Amino acid sequence: MAVPEISARGWRKSSYSAQASECVETGHLTRGGMAVRDSKDPSGPALVFPADAWAAFVTAVKTGDLPTA
Repeated sequence: MAVPEISARGWRKSSYSAQASECVETGHLTRGGMAVRDSKDPSGPALVFPADAWAAFVTAVKTGDLPTA
């Protein structure tokens, strides 16, 4: 099955990951929002999030509002 092209700018992964191969990368979508992909498979599928959903996720991570179990 063909994977649709994700048009994202500047794929990045965390500086904490160093050269580890078990990472995710994020990229800003050219039409707004954020894409997330597995760094081991850059041509594979990616999850796509609208800008408001990504902002809510980042805020929840920063404030510790995500459930831990």
